[in-house]
Amino acid sequence: MVRKFKNLTSKHCILSFLWSVIFGVTFISCDKAPKDQFELTGGTNTAYIFKFQDNQLGYKIVSKENVVIDSSAFGIIVGGKELGSNTQIKQLETSNIKQEFPLLGVKNKGRYEAHQTTFELTENDGVKWYLDVQVSNQGVAYRYRVPGKTVQVVNGESTSYKFPNKTKVWYFERNNNWKLKSHAGEWFAADISEMPKVSKMGPVQGLTLTLELPQGGYALLAEAALYNYSGTRLEAIGNNTFKSNFTEGKNGFKVDGNITSPWRCVLLADDLNALVNNVMVPALNPEPDPKLFADKSWIKPGTAVWHWWSKKFANYQAERDMIDDAKALGFEYSMVDEGWERWENKWEATTKLCEDATSKGVGVFLWKHSKELNFPENDYEVMRLFLDSIAATGAKGIKVDFMNGQTKGLIDFDEHLLKKSAERKLMVNFHGCQQSSGEYRTYPNEVTREGIRGLEINGIKNERNLTASHNAALPFTRYITGHADYTPIGFTNPGETTWAHQLATLVCFYSPFNCIAENTDYLLTAKEVKTALPLLDEMPSVWDESIVLPQSKIGEMAIIARRSGKDWYLGVLSSGATKQITIDCNFLEDKDYTAEIFKDDLESDKFDVTGLHPRQFEPEHNLVTMYSKEASKANKNTKLNIDLAKNGGAVICFKAQ
Repeated sequence: MVRKFKNLTSKHCILSFLWSVIFGVTFISCDKAPKDQFELTGGTNTAYIFKFQDNQLGYKIVSKENVVIDSSAFGIIVGGKELGSNTQIKQLETSNIKQEFPLLGVKNKGRYEAHQTTFELTENDGVKWYLDVQVSNQGVAYRYRVPGKTVQVVNGESTSYKFPNKTKVWYFERNNNWKLKSHAGEWFAADISEMPKVSKMGPVQGLTLTLELPQGGYALLAEAALYNYSGTRLEAIGNNTFKSNFTEGKNGFKVDGNITSPWRCVLLADDLNALVNNVMVPALNPEPDPKLFADKSWIKPGTAVWHWWSKKFANYQAERDMIDDAKALGFEYSMVDEGWERWENKWEATTKLCEDATSKGVGVFLWKHSKELNFPENDYEVMRLFLDSIAATGAKGIKVDFMNGQTKGLIDFDEHLLKKSAERKLMVNFHGCQQSSGEYRTYPNEVTREGIRGLEINGIKNERNLTASHNAALPFTRYITGHADYTPIGFTNPGETTWAHQLATLVCFYSPFNCIAENTDYLLTAKEVKTALPLLDEMPSVWDESIVLPQSKIGEMAIIARRSGKDWYLGVLSSGATKQITIDCNFLEDKDYTAEIFKDDLESDKFDVTGLHPRQFEPEHNLVTMYSKEASKANKNTKLNIDLAKNGGAVICFKAQ
């Protein structure tokens, strides 16, 4: 629904003052009252589009009568001209959007309904451009469109986000220049007022940001449909405000013809369950090309073995052995990482490897450095020829690494790789990249991407091992916008976490291509983990339904139940001291279940993993709490008490009878 208002009345100014006194929220001051205000509603969320008195284009977002984003700026800078600084607003059209689309990950279907309004914006020199705004129960999104027939330079955006006092911001941090290259930072929280100085790496943060709002509920800043544009970062500029920031700086980036920015998304949720199930980001991406993806049978989720984490570079025979290990473990794939291109007669050897794997029901992914493919000349001819060779070996997918940024050139590279891989029926795993903006909807052959601080960090010197609090934050931060290649399960190098915590990452995290880090030799021979192997074998990599239990709290506790068919799996990731929790099984269907419970073994001595992994850089964590396994019965009325070790966890598998 759209309503248009003129200037705010004195009554509105008085109410704004009272709210600011009572709740510490800064509203538009009376002398800065907006003009030509449009009110756009979707469910319980409202976006106000207006001009400030100085004619700057602005907006405000309110949810259930509480301000989420206070008066902030719209605008895009094209060819050195700031569009939005002196603008006339004209509403063109409104429409209702209703979508249902398949997903591979947090659930099997996404449902999204929104009201969309398009505004024509005219600058004082006659330049016209457009603003699209969508408002729904899942949040507010907007994008800029600037027509053009020649190459245009985008020098940045005026887009800003001003939050209320006492907003708690979750952001990822890495104290080196890799922070904004690979988005592999540890998740921390700080008050909104601290954001300009909280990081030694400066005031610029990467997306996404999760925000705990002072009035209750959550917001998450993201972008959707990042194509033909540079990826957005956010600079904390003080006054509780973030402003759009781009790698290219004021020099900008070139767009040939019409400019369409990604959607700037403010996801809104009353609780963590609603946040985890928010599908605004993929919904704002285009549908898959019906010709390119007329047949999607070759896109097959599954679990992979991986040599690199435990032993790094592999020779040909070692990778042949990994194929056998994948079959023995019941896994669908083997991830052949860096080093295969140094094999003698590499294409002949790799073809034989893939033929052997196919005969055993195992698919192969092959690694490649992006710098050896990123040549745009002649429609990325080098990339096309290489992908032809990959497809000829019989491999099922490619892992492309070290993009190390999100400039427009790199974003263009990513999309070309997805499209050209799909033309050859190859799945894609991106590493050394930014977080997702929902590309996996348009290109469902993207089956995972990094953009996360995953388990490989535990084997990198001078990097702090993954913390339990980081893991307990991930389901409510990084994973909201899409899948991630965390590479779970590290029994031999788990950092400060327990083995049950490690098992729980299989449930609480998700990736259609689920690459298991642990050494297959250890998995197949160690009696200490033998009873967990059936769990690794049967664990789905995509889900039909996900539910976050109410005890969950970002960075402290993640309790997530996920359904696959008739069965449910529940994971618990705990941070901090020992504790007991009660699991209310009311999410189960009205039937009987057997329950397999993997939990922290608080009775046994800790297990010494010293020497079991070649790169253990924090020996103080080498005495590990193992898991115990027990069986029980359960139904929707059952309540299970679970004792958790320090930084512990649990997994419960509910099998329908």
